[in-house]
Amino acid sequence: MRVVIAGGHGKIALRLERLLAAGGHDPVGIIRRAEQADDLLEAGAEPVVLDLESASPGDVRRVLEGADAAVFAAGAGPGSGVDRKDTVDRAAAVLFADGAEAAGVRRFVIVSSMGADAGHQGDEVFDAYLRAKGAADDDVRSRPGLDWTVLRPGMLTDDAGTGLVRLEAHTGRGPIPRDDVAAVLAELLDTPATAGLTLELVSGTVPVSVATKDIAGN
Repeated sequence: MRVVIAGGHGKIALRLERLLAAGGHDPVGIIRRAEQADDLLEAGAEPVVLDLESASPGDVRRVLEGADAAVFAAGAGPGSGVDRKDTVDRAAAVLFADGAEAAGVRRFVIVSSMGADAGHQGDEVFDAYLRAKGAADDDVRSRPGLDWTVLRPGMLTDDAGTGLVRLEAHTGRGPIPRDDVAAVLAELLDTPATAGLTLELVSGTVPVSVATKDIAGN
């Protein structure tokens, strides 16, 4: 399975790339800077330099052509302001979804955030982030041309993953190691029956593979 990942140098994306490569898949990571390429190669991923804030729809479509799945794991990151929350967390996600549809890539997984809501109120940068993520989720979920899954992790940590999670439509707030987010993403890609679901994710007591199969059957 060829999987194109937006935000390919992010902490979750690099973990996902390693998992996919170890599983015999072909991950492709979209990165903004050429100097990030070595980290992707080390993770077993093919690096593609493309800035989703300035790319054309055609540029994105060309990267996605021939892929089996697309994962949007990009984000403006800590220290970014309100404007980049919109241009990356919303607009780049919409552009990436446009590219997936144009390239005929139906399977689409977007990494969102707990509490994402296009109508979220507030004037702080984090409020803008939740609005941007919510608007991106709404856009993706409106597309009949995509077999989408929205994943909304809780508070991300760099703790070692446990492989034990709670993956449900509503979990309540809680932490989740990035290791476990990546493991869930890999399982979602292998579980087409999770298409059409918006899922929250926190640490829990259920193995990742079991939790994914359970939610797919609900």
